[in-house]
Amino acid sequence: MGMTIGSIKPSIALVYNGELYVVIDCEHSKLARGAAFCRVKIRNMRSAQTLECTLRDSDNVEEAFIEKRKLQYSYNDDHHYHFLDLESYENLLLAEERISDKVGWLKDNLELIGLFYGNELLDLELPTSVVLKVVETDPGYRGNTVRTGTKPAKLETGVTVGVPLFIEVGDMIKVDTRTKDYMERA
Repeated sequence: MGMTIGSIKPSIALVYNGELYVVIDCEHSKLARGAAFCRVKIRNMRSAQTLECTLRDSDNVEEAFIEKRKLQYSYNDDHHYHFLDLESYENLLLAEERISDKVGWLKDNLELIGLFYGNELLDLELPTSVVLKVVETDPGYRGNTVRTGTKPAKLETGVTVGVPLFIEVGDMIKVDTRTKDYMERA
């Protein structure tokens, strides 16, 4: 069963030309007496390629059902990351190319959401914030307060974020995974 063009919105999963895509951006248009159409930017969930195209109601577009399951990050080997399905205790793996933008947030035993189509693990949904340890940063000085500025700090997973001047090596901090912003001390 196809879907109407009017129901397309960002972050929705759809099947287009036999491939599974997620909508990154869309712009709906209706010209005078012409048919409505939607300009979309979509990303292939298997190959991570992006595509810009114009969809019309006559195109064969179907909404895809994406199942979400709780996973726990276990470990990584050469080019694969291993996860434990917390419901079935099945060991699942994802290639590094598929989750390259999320690798910097993966910490042992981190619980996250796996996105499945059918029974295939396609992508990960990170928690909005994680608590990580600062392993490298410039030393703070007496009198530094929250409002005086920021400095770079390298975290235990290799990610570098800007932190207030009073943060020191060994501190545990909470970081927003969507924006890479420091939130607070943990």
